[in-house]
This record gives sequence, structure tokens and C-alpha cells, in this order.
Amino acid sequence: MKSRIAEETLLTKTAGELRAELARRIAFLVGSAEKRATDIPGLTLHRRTSPTAPCSMTYEPMVTVIAQGRKRVELGRKAFIYDASRYLLTSVDLPVVSRVMEASEDVPCLAMALRLEMPTVRELLSREEIQIPEALPDSPAIGTAETTSEFLSACCRLVDLIAAPQDVPFLSGLVVREIIYRILRGPEGARLRAIATLGDQSHRTAKVIAWIRTNYTKPLRVEDLAEIAGMGVSTLHHHFRALTAMSPLQYQKQIRLQAARGRMLMDGLDAASAAYEVGYESASQFSREYSRFFGQPPMKDIRALRSPSAPPLEPIMNR
Repeated sequence: MKSRIAEETLLTKTAGELRAELARRIAFLVGSAEKRATDIPGLTLHRRTSPTAPCSMTYEPMVTVIAQGRKRVELGRKAFIYDASRYLLTSVDLPVVSRVMEASEDVPCLAMALRLEMPTVRELLSREEIQIPEALPDSPAIGTAETTSEFLSACCRLVDLIAAPQDVPFLSGLVVREIIYRILRGPEGARLRAIATLGDQSHRTAKVIAWIRTNYTKPLRVEDLAEIAGMGVSTLHHHFRALTAMSPLQYQKQIRLQAARGRMLMDGLDAASAAYEVGYESASQFSREYSRFFGQPPMKDIRALRSPSAPPLEPIMNR
């Protein structure tokens, strides 16, 4: 009875009230931590109390909802700003530069991130009653959309399940499906549908993206990628750049450099060892490309990141 009353109360609230409610719930559940993994598959909660330095990372297919604060994500030369009024949707693995723009001790940046499973998306798309417009052919696999009251109500109910672990196995899947349904019905749903739909060129390009993401240490031949996609080389280049804002080789390079940075920072590898582990054959080439991408040579960058005076990096919300 209490659960039904709470659900009915959520449905009567405005979007602004629901944003405030979601922020209160995330703040309570995260406490003083920066990140909390939950028992709900794919759901994490996040909190930052100050703006962060730009951080290179890879975003998975997921929806990120800011309940309070503001963030900026850059994909190539395109920038996406999202806050409590707009959520961020990524439909494939994308190497991006991300930062928290607005956060303080009194008003922290509070967010929830939900990983999207393509089989669930396809299951919903198989239902004839879900009508979705066609995706623009050159739109990227990332974008923002309005957080409506219906969407926020579902987010609040999903977060509520964290306090009721006995209900998670049965109810979480239902609420996640509702969230995906709301996304599919929104302006960003068309691109998500195209990537999830078997046979669509966006889906075939996404297969190539997933292959590079998994096999980034291996040599890359564009002809082999085109065969995976079942496309011509020029067609693959066009669709790959449309989704990721970069070429397959540039994509692989960014994934390699991010992986090497992580190995040096977390595992203590030297630059040469990290270079060879991520697939480089030349340590000097790795150092040159690392310096261009991160702004300074590998070990100098790592020392700066470890320095107590270094500005905080955004926690890797979407890995």
C-alpha cells in the first residue's frame, strides 16, 4: 500500500519537484562518498562537491541523469552540456573528455548513471505500439534530451528500489524498461533505435566500434573492419565518423592512450611498458601521441595527476 501511494504521489509532481526529489534520494544514498554501486544491474550513483578538471574516458551505452549540478562532455569538436533539465544518452562506446562544471559542498553535483543493454532495447522495439521517428543520418551516437516528469518519475522509482532489495529482482527490470521506453519516445530515441536494430547501418557500424573497443591492442586494418560491418570502406568511414566524430584509427588511438594512462596511474607501469601493453610498437611514437593528446609527456602527466595540488579529476562514471 505504501509503495502504491508513493508511486501515485510521484505521478502528481512537476518535473521540478521530481528533480529535487531525485537529488534528495541520491544525496541520502551516496552519503559522503563520490560513487555508489547498487544492487540494481547497471545503476550507479555519483556525487561531486567541486568542479573537476577535464578527464578523458570512455562512455558506455548508457543514460546519465543529473539531479543537481552541471556537466560538459566533448566528443571531438562537439560539446554537450547537460544538467537537471536534460539527460545525456550515449548509444555506443565513445572516448570523450568529460568534466563537472557546477558543484559545491553546499550544492553538490548529484547524478545517476544507468547502463543500457541492447537486448532490452530490441525487446521493446519489437512491440508495434512504440512509434519512433527516423534518425538523422549524420547525427552522433551521443546527445541530450529533456528530463520530463514521466522520465523523472521512473528514475525516482528505480532509485527507491535500492532501499528495498527484496523487490529488485522483480521490479527493477520493469522500471528500467519504462526508462528505456521514455528515451525511445523522446528525440534521442531514433539514434538508439538505429544502433539497436539488426541490419541497420548504424548497428553494423556499432559492431565495428565494439570490435575495436575489445581488440584495441591488435593491429587495425580498415578493410577487415569493413568486412565485419558488411560495408564498403568509404561507407564505413562515413558512418563511423558520423557516430563517433572520428575515424576508426583515431578511435583506436584514443582508446589505447586512455588505457595506457590508466595502467600507469593505477598499476604503476612506466611509459614504455604501458605503450607496449596497449599495442604500440614504438615507445617514442607513443610518447609523441600521448603528449599531443594529454598535453604533456606520459610520466610528467602521471606525476601531475598524483600531486596533492592537482585539480580533482572527474570519477570515471561510465567505464
